Amino acid sequence: MSSFPSNPTICFAHVAYRCADRFVARGAPYPHFEVRSLDELQARIPEADVLVVSGFWRNTLPALTKRLKFVQSLSAGTDQYDRPTFKEHGIALASAAGGNAAAVSEHAVSLMLGITRKLFIARDDQHKKFWSGMKGDFTQREDELNGKTAVVIGMGAIGKRVIRVLKALDMTVIGVRANPASGAEGADEVHATSALPQILPRADFVVLVCPLTAETTGLINGAALAAMKPTAYLINCARGKVADEEALIEALRNRTIRGAGLDVMATEPLPPESPLWTLPNAFLTPHTAGETCAYEDNVLDLMMENIQRLQAGRSDLVNRVV
Repeated sequence: MSSFPSNPTICFAHVAYRCADRFVARGAPYPHFEVRSLDELQARIPEADVLVVSGFWRNTLPALTKRLKFVQSLSAGTDQYDRPTFKEHGIALASAAGGNAAAVSEHAVSLMLGITRKLFIARDDQHKKFWSGMKGDFTQREDELNGKTAVVIGMGAIGKRVIRVLKALDMTVIGVRANPASGAEGADEVHATSALPQILPRADFVVLVCPLTAETTGLINGAALAAMKPTAYLINCARGKVADEEALIEALRNRTIRGAGLDVMATEPLPPESPLWTLPNAFLTPHTAGETCAYEDNVLDLMMENIQRLQAGRSDLVNRVV
């Protein structure tokens, strides 16, 4: 990579995030502009030294500019970025891993609590002005997390925090990571991903907070769902393709598992024809786990640190991908 500019121009590209507003509130030490559409990004990318982006990214963008030096992803996941393209064009890439650790971990636990306490059903009943009353049927009654077992797949910044929160709720927590020797992070046990067939039958909740990689794509497939208890729930705050969506729909329809709390789907936005919209044991949120009032500032912290490192000629970027 050629020398990094001392006064880089930054392009913030997102349909909704208010990065430019927050940048101005923090003093805006560098020139910047903001785009709200892919067409606008494609037209103006030749003006930018730094691009802050997630969903608008296309691997054809580097061919439109000779100026771009650094992409700070707005997302922790980076499966949309083609690594060889970045290397070919000499562009550095860093993820926002850790920037949404608090938000996503809290969202995952919220889905667990919402399902267990049947809050989504209560909200539906509220809109129908229906007072459900006490329930004699155990299958219809609210439950508690205390004493249950959660298998947490993925033990990065998000997974670590999920584990801490679940332990505070007096759950037994089994962590799953590619390299168990990296540490238990407070879990009662830690195992390699290869041990899932033996671990899944013990779970009341399977919580997905891992990155999408070649190894994790389709990790929760039909066999994995069949290995789970019929009373167990799947929580997915990772990426939709970590679970085989067709197999999950069948498992929910057939009550192979009791239910699922999903913040991510294989195709987003979720197509209107998807059965997930209407399955009574699916609880959906629209990929909003990382979306909080603090998120823009969290990413700007990472971006500023990485710009300063690049200006100093350093290659050890925070969350460097390429």
